[in-house]
Amino acid sequence: MYKYDEIDQAIVNERVSQYRDQTRRYLAGELSDEEFRPLRLQNGLYIQRHAPMLRIAVPYGTLSSAQLRKLGEISKRYDRGYGHFSTRQNLQLNWPKLEDVPDILAELATVEMHAIQTSGNCIRNITTDQFAGVAPDEIIDPRAVAEIMRQWSTFHPEFALLPRKFKIAVSGTKQDRAIVQAHDIGLEFYYDEQNKMAIKVWVGGGLGRTPILGSVIREHLEWQHVLTYCEAIIRVYNLHGRRDNAYKARIKILVKALGIDEFREQVEAEWAHLKDNPNTITEAELSRVATYFTEMPYESLPAHDAGFDNAIASNPAFAAWVKRSVHAHKKSGYRAVTLSLKPHGKAPGDATSEQMIAVADLADAYSFGELRVSHEQNLILTDVKLSDVYALWETARANELATPNIGLLTDIICCPGGDFCSLANAKSIPIAEAIQMQFDNLDYLHDIGELELNISGCMNACGHHHVGHIGILGVDKDGSEWYQVTIGGKQGNDASIGAVIGPSFAAEEMPGVVQKLIDVYIAERTPEERFIDTVRRIGIPPFKAHVYGKAVEKADAHV
Repeated sequence: MYKYDEIDQAIVNERVSQYRDQTRRYLAGELSDEEFRPLRLQNGLYIQRHAPMLRIAVPYGTLSSAQLRKLGEISKRYDRGYGHFSTRQNLQLNWPKLEDVPDILAELATVEMHAIQTSGNCIRNITTDQFAGVAPDEIIDPRAVAEIMRQWSTFHPEFALLPRKFKIAVSGTKQDRAIVQAHDIGLEFYYDEQNKMAIKVWVGGGLGRTPILGSVIREHLEWQHVLTYCEAIIRVYNLHGRRDNAYKARIKILVKALGIDEFREQVEAEWAHLKDNPNTITEAELSRVATYFTEMPYESLPAHDAGFDNAIASNPAFAAWVKRSVHAHKKSGYRAVTLSLKPHGKAPGDATSEQMIAVADLADAYSFGELRVSHEQNLILTDVKLSDVYALWETARANELATPNIGLLTDIICCPGGDFCSLANAKSIPIAEAIQMQFDNLDYLHDIGELELNISGCMNACGHHHVGHIGILGVDKDGSEWYQVTIGGKQGNDASIGAVIGPSFAAEEMPGVVQKLIDVYIAERTPEERFIDTVRRIGIPPFKAHVYGKAVEKADAHV
């Protein structure tokens, strides 16, 4: 993984020093709340419902074991012994004391971490596929370009005060696992007809209050120009994006208002002034950064391991876990392993200090000291020898990290919701926990098969509910918490936005509502269909009729 040079380290150290002084001046009454607010936001510190929340950057979801161990130590020393991995592949601490944050940032800097640009109207953490570099279907490993973009976007003076936050995702695989179509800019890497690396550029995607899948603004972009072309896009957005209404300020609204053809024409005109400027990436620079992402020192291993095969044959619990949590790898004899942060009855995405340290130890023992964070809020060890998988499972299970539910209904993507977030309309964690307990029978879960259930506590959609096969959105009705349900959303190459099935439900109704949706699926599915396939084949009406029963006609009248 990328290692800081003296410039990177000096930048982070200097920022810690600046923020320490800013915090001192605020606590001494020398800065007002209004003056301090942009300073703390520039360092990832929000004021939430109960306490400050610190969001720590995890660039493109990659962590070293030393970094995760440090996060575990920090969460134990300065917080309440746990952290929350978010859908942006970052880590959030929900209870740090404001006066402790400079010390936390100083400790993060010792392991090449920070909280810069994890909030505010700037370019946020760039995200990618959690299997980048090891996926068998990978065309191009995008991490080197992602790192170059991280350096380019950090403290970019022109883009520090955009109309709204700006999110970029990169992907280099046949199957998109980074949701590139749901980002402000999505970059899809491929080899063109001349066998040269090129990029398909998506723009104007986003979830939130107005969910829109992005449009292709350029089918073929030579990789050397990715920075200047992104600069052209963001410059047009920065010039014309709305600043009078926060709900209409994202680039998706501008692209929709202008139309993709007009927006493209403006971007190309701007790019004519930027193309080939010093931000054009050279072969030498790409090669320099790519040296940090070369292959691990893999052993030459056979495709099968007798011990692994025997364990699967003799241990049903291990076999069930392998089926859901162990993934193919580009190298013979290796696998990627997902550690579930979704034990039933616990907040999805949360990891205790002890779990973080245990995963760091597992990474050191079995995966070259590195791991990944997925936008599905799980942790991944990407380079595990087949012969080590059983021993890894035993330790993971002892630390409640081996629930065999990856990709199943209880692998719920969920924002912190009203328990913590001051923007939320409703709690999301109790809904997730109630649904997990409703579907606590693992045999039944495996019979249901692959299903993505996403929960957001408000229209900001941090739980990505719009692209969940089943999406749940917390809404406020007359001061009470209610929940709106969508079905038919999906991430991936054939991404889609879910459709609302009808009027919202009370919290206590939600496990039963999900059960009724599953009942329809099981009754109507063909042998090969997943939930999303059945929804797309038969449409919403059968689901709606069963969920609302005799009230369906009344529901139609009030949608």
